[in-house]
Amino acid sequence: LLGDARKGRRPSFTQAMEPARAEVLFERFCQRARSQGCHVETGRFRTHMRVHIENDGPVTLLLDSKRMF
Repeated sequence: LLGDARKGRRPSFTQAMEPARAEVLFERFCQRARSQGCHVETGRFRTHMRVHIENDGPVTLLLDSKRMF
């Protein structure tokens, strides 16, 4: 689960984990979140999906970069 956001407007995923291993890690993450009482919904891993999202409240994303911090 990695995206490099240092250039442009969209993250690059060229250094992300190989998909088969990433799917296992993603499933573990979802299970852990569920075990902590979080409501988690997922779609199909590695597929193009059309979704409708309605945000409720602010969100903060920390973009960690050795070059910037």
